Amino acid sequence: MEQHLDQDSVPVAGSLDKSKVLNVKPLRQLVPVFPSAQNVSSFSNPQGAAPFVCTGPSGPFPPGVAPFYPFFFSPNEQNQQTPGGTPNSSAPFGLNSPISTAVPISSFRTPTEGTSTQNTGSRKNARSRGQLQGYSDSQNDDSQYFGMGINDREDSSKAGRKKKAKKKARNGQDINFTSDIDIDAMLNDMVSSYNLSVLDSNQQSHGSIEAVSSVLMVYELLRRRISQVEESKEPTPGIIRRPDLKTGAFLMTKGIRSNINKRIGTVPGVEVGDIFFFRMELCLVGLHAPSMAGIDYMGLKVSQDEEPVAVSIVSSGGYEDDTNDADVLIYSGQGGVNRKDKESTDQKLERGNLALEKSLHRGNEVRVIRGVKDFSNPTGKIYVYDGLYKIQESWVEKGKSGCNVFKYKLVRLPGQREAFLTWKLVQQWKDGNASRVGVIIPDLASGAESLPVSLVNDVDDEKGPAYFTYDAGLKYLKPVYSMEPSAGCNCVGGCLPGNLNCLCIQKNGGYLPYGSNGVLASQQSMIYECGPSCQCPPNCRNRVSQGGLKFRLEVFRTKGKGWGLRSWDPIRAGAFICQYAGEVIDSSKEKDSARDNEDGYIFDATRSYPNLEVISGDSDGPPRLPFPLVISAKNVGNVARFMNHSCSPNVYWRPIIRENKGEHDVHIAFHAIRHVPPMMELTFDYGIVPPESADGRKINCLCGSSKCRGFFC
Repeated sequence: MEQHLDQDSVPVAGSLDKSKVLNVKPLRQLVPVFPSAQNVSSFSNPQGAAPFVCTGPSGPFPPGVAPFYPFFFSPNEQNQQTPGGTPNSSAPFGLNSPISTAVPISSFRTPTEGTSTQNTGSRKNARSRGQLQGYSDSQNDDSQYFGMGINDREDSSKAGRKKKAKKKARNGQDINFTSDIDIDAMLNDMVSSYNLSVLDSNQQSHGSIEAVSSVLMVYELLRRRISQVEESKEPTPGIIRRPDLKTGAFLMTKGIRSNINKRIGTVPGVEVGDIFFFRMELCLVGLHAPSMAGIDYMGLKVSQDEEPVAVSIVSSGGYEDDTNDADVLIYSGQGGVNRKDKESTDQKLERGNLALEKSLHRGNEVRVIRGVKDFSNPTGKIYVYDGLYKIQESWVEKGKSGCNVFKYKLVRLPGQREAFLTWKLVQQWKDGNASRVGVIIPDLASGAESLPVSLVNDVDDEKGPAYFTYDAGLKYLKPVYSMEPSAGCNCVGGCLPGNLNCLCIQKNGGYLPYGSNGVLASQQSMIYECGPSCQCPPNCRNRVSQGGLKFRLEVFRTKGKGWGLRSWDPIRAGAFICQYAGEVIDSSKEKDSARDNEDGYIFDATRSYPNLEVISGDSDGPPRLPFPLVISAKNVGNVARFMNHSCSPNVYWRPIIRENKGEHDVHIAFHAIRHVPPMMELTFDYGIVPPESADGRKINCLCGSSKCRGFFC
């Protein structure tokens, strides 16, 4: 008897007519199905008939073709959907759940050997995990720009349109996500607003400090903006977004890069000790071309032939390298890696291994980039350019897998600035394995900060700065009232990305101004943080400047510029460093009096700050504050009072408005312009006094940069 299954039934063992199943022929024996023409058999295909048609297992089926188990349900059941247009989720899987829309073959990408397909969500081994979460450092992969554009799903047919998808958050908030933003158009608009005249054809080929700095700055601004936009979209299960790759691919296409031509030795514009948080940054500035492979090499003309020579290597823990010595690196060759999807094999003298062997005999210099652990990101790495090395010897030995591995001994050339050695020394200070030389006071802040601030002098006999009271906050001697109504947000559990119901997010242009790691993503001239009027908790993502110091800072004695400020920790571009603490001066009389007394601890937001335009892309000049803000840190202040001036700074400031009922609660927050290595001095531009306020007094500038104005006011 024929068995019928409705949408709520499940076949029971023994209740089916097994002959119907047993008589099903293998697919290779089935005759192709063609659409039936009039008076023509459905199993013939005369000349001129319609082309071959493939019928899906769930139909619809042409005349004469019947479905088979488990797809033999009625067309009504097949198309059954809920009133909202979604499939009926109550139906048993495999019985009447409609097959999802097929994806064109052209939308799939062939994975590189040894990598897992990201769409499956499977992470078969440690190497594939590295590719899903960040750049793999595999020396076994020669792909130059692997993974560009993976999972960057942008529907150009929906460009410029925004859709709001409502979702219930874990804390009960209703979130209106914004999606379908044309990211490519957004990137084009952003790039057109930047002044990239320095990147002419010559700078693209050969590079300079200005060109490299511009490329890295643009990369970071675009990457953080993409992260901000994608985070505001409704999450898609199984999709891993890679703003770093998308940004790199975009800039490569636009030609916004430097040092395109490969070279042996130094790279113009890149200095020893420079740090990078993404492998794509190395590619864009020409320091190391492959985005995955650990060995970069080029062909060198020798007589009539061409032989490979190594130009750079990346050592970041993917292989059995010996990195204990700061001046000597024992580097493993590529290939033969022990992976679960492949058997281990002996390494071969080819590709990068051959290039290293040729470089040994030629004696050419090789750039070395060392990957170190990023303690702020458990799965991340920071890449340190450690300068030029020479290969001293090579040999073959048995690796942990039992297979032959090529080993190369590289020795650092003398006379270069310390880079990796500084990292090792700072880590010893942190671990307590070595003492910091020249410490006067272990904690200048006396516990007022979340982290201690050392006072160090290893230059002269000066015992410390003039007396002042350390205070991490900003003191308003009297409140400044706002004429505009002010209301805080109602995000009880904290402000979440994409929640357009949040009043603070609305004021920030529809996005949270900070990324999940606290890095400033917004390029607006004014940042609105949550404040006393808001219902969100102290650890809300929109209270970054209120959480205290995130880096271990030290006040140190400089050579010729008094006291300065630097960090033991690496600081990534956009990261919050500190705020400017002190007393707000609310009258021009007090301001002039402070200047007459040679108060060198004045922050004046009314000055012109040219470097802000580079960061924000704004052409409207300095941020327009609700009132003239001048802060004196002479008597009361924090670490910011020790930051020296530079005409080429690595720090910039942003005004922060915190919601505080009817008052203007404005603060000044400092962020990194670019990545700052440990122990590099932190500086910002003191600005230029407007012509109408200038009194002719100028202070000689000692910053020593190529763009030095010679003075500041």
